[in-house]
Order: sequence, then structure tokens, then C-alpha cells
Amino acid sequence: MYTGKLVFSQVMEHLPLHVFHQCVNRYNGNFKVKEFTCLDQYLCMAFAQLTYRESLRDIEACLRAQKNKLYHMGIRSSVSRNNLSNANKVRDWRIYAELAHSLILTARKLYVNDSFGLELENTVYALDATTIDLCLSMFPWANFRKNKGAIKLHTLLDLRGSIPTFIHISDGKLHEVNTLDILPLEAGAFYVMDRGYLDFARLYTISQACAFFVIRAKSNLKCRRVYSHQVDKTTGLICDQSVMLTGFYQAKGYPDKLRRVKYYDAETDKTFVFLTNNFALPAMTIADLYRCRWQVELFFKWLKQNLRIKTFYGTSENAVKAQIWIAVSVYLLVAIMKKRLKIEASLYTILQVLSITIFERMPLLQALVEQDDTTETDRNNNQLILFS
Repeated sequence: MYTGKLVFSQVMEHLPLHVFHQCVNRYNGNFKVKEFTCLDQYLCMAFAQLTYRESLRDIEACLRAQKNKLYHMGIRSSVSRNNLSNANKVRDWRIYAELAHSLILTARKLYVNDSFGLELENTVYALDATTIDLCLSMFPWANFRKNKGAIKLHTLLDLRGSIPTFIHISDGKLHEVNTLDILPLEAGAFYVMDRGYLDFARLYTISQACAFFVIRAKSNLKCRRVYSHQVDKTTGLICDQSVMLTGFYQAKGYPDKLRRVKYYDAETDKTFVFLTNNFALPAMTIADLYRCRWQVELFFKWLKQNLRIKTFYGTSENAVKAQIWIAVSVYLLVAIMKKRLKIEASLYTILQVLSITIFERMPLLQALVEQDDTTETDRNNNQLILFS
């Protein structure tokens, strides 16, 4: 009989506790706290994410039902709705944001050699935002429309491993293009964006940082063709041009040459026009890079379906941001664990298995690695048949 650690404790072994305590000390998270520390709060919220708990009452009921196992889970205080609610409201959300950033660095190192469908040595990021609807009467700080509240999750996704490297949480009114002002830029990297981010002055800033962008052009683009490159039209490419912007404000914002690639997608029967400041890659690769942008959409969909970020355990801004950052850190912990333990199962499968084995005492790999329990019958068995 296995008498080792709980499955939950084995997952939390990948949490860098020294980094966590540094983050807590930096923001005085445990100042005047006698019980239910930041670590207790994090472990309870991580449990809620892994098992998809519905409410604070749900978390309290489940953990109290297993109170003899709380110590072995790392939880040193009694769990109550009041403790959790107060902690989510008061403990600085930046503690969990910095923890997530530390996990991002670890995860990116583990997934640096993964392929995302294209053979490129450059780092490729997909930038997009998703809106999470909220009730304005319960979340009055989340301004969006007159009678509707919402927050936006602005995310920069590293396509190698689908690791979110930058996340900014804002109210629903912040336009996506403003994210480019606070975006960390990496020389030599590609930033793939939808046309909602089309602002030529901001794109010129990316170009000045020696980074590359691939973005979809709008229909009212005004430009002058400088040179046309040859293309293979059997691949769906229509044209590959070097252009100069002719609109007054457009040319003022981006005074250099741009590359314009026009592509017809037979599957969707749509024509796309892409703009980029990279003139070295083949035109088809530019179109393929934009197609890879869809991974950030899948990331948002996966996050909303498998983690608790659509409904919240608290209504304050701090509670909402803390819950989102804890959800992101749990996603990263599972991704790190998958790579370190060389688990072939998908993140979805891992989360589903963890949700029902979290209190079990069994080796983690035994729970997550598929085993064939069927036994072969010996065809040369000499045992006589009793009934014929």
C-alpha cells in the first residue's frame, strides 16, 4: 500500500517556495497575520482551480470534509469562507502576479525547443485580448458600458509551449492597441497581431526595437507600391510588395518601407492582407505565421473552460486579479510538471485526472500515465475446455 504524499502535495512540489516567500515579503503579505497565511490562501485557491470549485462555500465544505489531510496538503490553518474572502480582498494581488512571472521563466526554459508548426529560430509571440463579462452592480470598478461591466485579459503568448509571457488585466474600456505601450519588446522576436492593434506609430516603435511584427491590414490602407516580388500563385499567394504609406498620419507614424503580402485562403474563401517589417522570410511563411496566431484564441478558450476565471469568489478588484493570477500560476505549474515528468497526456487530461485524485495517496505518474490493463490469453494453453 502506498503511504507517500498526496497527489496535491506532489503537484505543489513544483512550486518554488523560496520565490513565493520572497514575493510575500516584498508586499508584506503576512503583516500582522497570525493564522491563514498567504501560502494557506494560495493552496486553497489552487485546490479550487484544480477541482473547479463553484464558490467559497464549496471550497470550505470540500476541505473541511478532508480536514485530516489538510496538514499533509501544506495548509496549516483552519479553512473558512471568512478567512478566504478576507484574504482575497486584502492580500496584494501582485504577490501572485510575481509568482506567476517566476513560473513563466521556468516554463519557457523547459519548452524552448518545442515546435509550434514552423521552423524558425526566432521567438514568436501572439498578442490578443479576451473579455470577461461581469455584473456592473457587483463589480462597479469594472467599467465597460453603461449597464454592463467587464474586464479584459491582454495576453502575449509564446507559441512554443503556449506559455503566457505577459498578462495585463484592465477594465473593459481599455482598447487593445494601448497594450502596445506597455508591451515588453524583445529584439529579433516576431509579434503576430490582429488588425485591432494596427497603429503605425506604435508599430514603428516595435521596428525601432529591432523586433518584427506581422499584422493584418485594414481595408482603408493607403499605400504606394515600391517593388513587387515574385510569388507562386498556386500556393494561394496573390502578391508580395514593398510599399510606402501615403496617408498623412499613417506616413507620419511609420516613415519606413513596409512589406505587404496578399493571400487567398481556399478553405475559408477569404482574402487576407498582411503587413510586416520583415523582408527576409518567404511570403508564405508570413501567411503561416499569422495562421499560428489562432493559438492564443485556443489558449483563452482552454483557460475559460478548464480553470475558474469566468466567475469569481470575490467582487473587489484585488480579489478578481488575485484569482486570475493564481489560475495562471496553476496552469504554469501543470505545464512545468508535464515537462519535468515527461508526461505524454495533454494538459486537459492531466487536469481532469487531478480533479478526482487530488486527495489520493498514490504516485503521481501512476495516476497520469495511461496503462494497458488487458492481459493476453495464452493461445498454447493446454488446459482442457470444461464446457464444449
